[in-house]
Amino acid sequence: MDNNDSNGANRKSCQHAERQIFEQDRVTIVPYPDSQAGKLITRAEVQDANTTYGFSIGNAENPYSPFSSRMDWEIAQWAKLCGPSSTAFSDLLSIRGISERLDLSYKNSRELNVIIDKQLPGRPTFRHEQIIVAGEAFDIYHRDVLECIKALYGDPDFADYLVFAPERHYTDDDETVRLYSDMHTVKWWWNTQKKLDKQQPGATIVPVIISTDKTQVTLFHNKTVYPVYLTIGNIPKNIHCKPSQRAHTLLAYLPTTRLKHITNKASRRRSVVNLYHACMARVLSTLEKAGLDGLAMHSGDGILRRCHPLFACFIGDYPEQVLATAVKTTECPKCDIPPDELESSTAPFEIRDLHAILDALATIDVGDLEFIQACHDAGIKPIVHPFLERLPYANIFQAVMPDILHQLYQGLIKHLLGWLAQACGPNKIDARCRRLPPNHHIHLFMKGITGLSHISGTEHAQVCCFLLGVIIDARLPGNMSSTHLLRAVRGLLDFLYLAQYPCHSSETLSLLDKALVLFHDNKEIFIDLGIRNHFNLPKLHATRHYVSMIRFFGTTDNYNTEYTERLHIDLAKDAYRATNRKDEFMQMTQWLECKEKIVRHAKFIHWRVHNNVPHHPSPRPASLSFDRTQTLAKHPSAKAVSFHTLISDYGATYFREALTHYIIQQNHLDESLSRSRLEALAANVHLPFHSVAVYHKIKWLSVDTRGHGDPLATVDSVHVMPCRTSACQKNDALPARFDTALINNGTGRSVGVEGYRVGQIWVIFSIRERDAQFLFPSMHQPPKHLAYIEWFKPFPSTPESRHGMYKITRLVRSGERLASIIPISNIVCSIHLIPKFGPVVPRHWTSNNVLEECDAFFVNCYIDRHIFVTLR
Repeated sequence: MDNNDSNGANRKSCQHAERQIFEQDRVTIVPYPDSQAGKLITRAEVQDANTTYGFSIGNAENPYSPFSSRMDWEIAQWAKLCGPSSTAFSDLLSIRGISERLDLSYKNSRELNVIIDKQLPGRPTFRHEQIIVAGEAFDIYHRDVLECIKALYGDPDFADYLVFAPERHYTDDDETVRLYSDMHTVKWWWNTQKKLDKQQPGATIVPVIISTDKTQVTLFHNKTVYPVYLTIGNIPKNIHCKPSQRAHTLLAYLPTTRLKHITNKASRRRSVVNLYHACMARVLSTLEKAGLDGLAMHSGDGILRRCHPLFACFIGDYPEQVLATAVKTTECPKCDIPPDELESSTAPFEIRDLHAILDALATIDVGDLEFIQACHDAGIKPIVHPFLERLPYANIFQAVMPDILHQLYQGLIKHLLGWLAQACGPNKIDARCRRLPPNHHIHLFMKGITGLSHISGTEHAQVCCFLLGVIIDARLPGNMSSTHLLRAVRGLLDFLYLAQYPCHSSETLSLLDKALVLFHDNKEIFIDLGIRNHFNLPKLHATRHYVSMIRFFGTTDNYNTEYTERLHIDLAKDAYRATNRKDEFMQMTQWLECKEKIVRHAKFIHWRVHNNVPHHPSPRPASLSFDRTQTLAKHPSAKAVSFHTLISDYGATYFREALTHYIIQQNHLDESLSRSRLEALAANVHLPFHSVAVYHKIKWLSVDTRGHGDPLATVDSVHVMPCRTSACQKNDALPARFDTALINNGTGRSVGVEGYRVGQIWVIFSIRERDAQFLFPSMHQPPKHLAYIEWFKPFPSTPESRHGMYKITRLVRSGERLASIIPISNIVCSIHLIPKFGPVVPRHWTSNNVLEECDAFFVNCYIDRHIFVTLR
């Protein structure tokens, strides 16, 4: 079999694997065999959380109680969630007559705080304790972990979505292809339920997900806070991944001291680790008994179950992982692979032996030297009673989760950018970046990407959207072949995109392995170029754990550190800014408690005002499908654009001819017209109008298919607009923009390019209803919105083997571009074309004219997951 045949076979197998998830009509769900798992505790009376909250308020008639009126409540809500400082609010209310005219029940911030503190229920309160390490006391502010779990588990907003027992999901009735998505669909919950059933039948597992991450809260002076966040795996990932849903709670603020008074660096490092574990052990101490014996917990609908909160996942970047597992820096926190073999894709490894490590930790009572030696032999630091000691059914080395943000975007992709700059030259890469055509998904770095500093994860993700395309024709030093370089980059990007699938099957996980193998098989090019001496990077080795972790704990969007980075803003940085910088942690915790009470009361009022109507969505398993709706503006951007203007300003050179051809085709749907016959009939068409209404944008909006109340968001768009004057600066002309799009001829499927073509959209327009009735048969009236498209040639049978992208050119006949009219419903999404730059980038090419100046393009398959799945 030659190379093309082999690539074609691999591509078909990839498409088959992804199509099984993408086009699943239904999922075969196998419930846990013991129906007692997650069972209810029978009680005569069931009272939901909102009703219980209402009784605690004590006023059944006034939904805004303890506030006297809607005005009274809404001003309090504004003051605490989005208003000015407490002093400014008090100054406002001190204006003569303000409180009286608004009929407020408080006259200043202090009185408002008293109402909130004394009369509104909320989430658990913080407590201040001191931890003694090495004879020194350190402050810690934390909540009761069990009360926090109860608050999340019993939140009425989550009551309809909670999961109480594990399941297995399959794409087929034969149960051969398993699906992995949320935590209840994977191995950890199923296996742990089996272990727990032997001791406590009928248990409901509450998977506890802990994340820690130190963050800076000031631009200067390096003031840091060390928050610990908590969520539970019973809440579906599509909810707890959104900070706006408030499915995470702040569990603690750990001490941030650097112990600079300890001059010996080794002693200082040991003390920092011991302090961390002492604090975490205190915060999580009550999980031991509750995990073993269980405790009765009410969900938001009032139903009672015997729940066992079990530590399941630990989320953090590499330093946090090293700290939590007590291993040495440069080692893998999960397995026993030697540090000098981290670069290997085949070196064997085993997950660290928890029992051997616990045995080593138990020697602390034998003697200091024996304890240190035992810990050294077990491969961990000598930690006095680490928090992992007493967590039932937990293994911290398994619990350390993959980290897309820090391991991939801020780790491997950051390294890759530096390697490529050395390999291809920064000027060459930047010149190509400046000449990329615009697209909804593409951030144009007009100053290039190689000179950027302090790049965020979001910016690294934006660079990944076009990184492979801009190095395709770049020359390497010594005229070395770029094949291995392109394949290495492709392998890493494929792994990055595959790792972020919201749903995996046992077959798509093999694609993840293949992508990693592709990188490892070609990474030697960086050594040949003198850029690297080795690849013993812990973050690179961590990629070998992704497949097993997805099988065991679910897809990576269950535990992405991007979520906690966003939580820093709400629960750390905003809280710090609300203080006067003196005794800040006491003020921060009080500020957060007050804010949480206001948010909870707002949800209760919404429930009361809307007549207590519960929401019971039908559950829908995660998949790779993309549910979006196409939309245009209600009114056209220009009501009457003449045919002459369409030709001169919009570039629709053959608009009249294309429109007459479309009219004839719609009038002869039952006939197969030859080209000459079509031309002859079109020549006799008389158009009763000389202008059309024109639209300048198509948008695709997300759809809340899972019933989580997600707001509509623009996920894609196509811009079609001529050169125009800037609204801000009258003398500045904004360049014309005519985007390219993926067109479905009616036979295209969710995966693969068959049935798709690329076209450049020059006009989006509509025909008046009376004109349409005159030109088209009554049984075949055209859709309201049409588009004038210039076509590119069909996709070749296979993409280019070096980089996996399809190469296309414009469709030209007799020296003229071919164009036609299509319904906009055939336009699937925007598409990004990367110019074939060649070894030297033409200087006259710009981002605005490159689609016209360039002759050949590569279809970019990395702009988003939708295109990645379709075009791979």
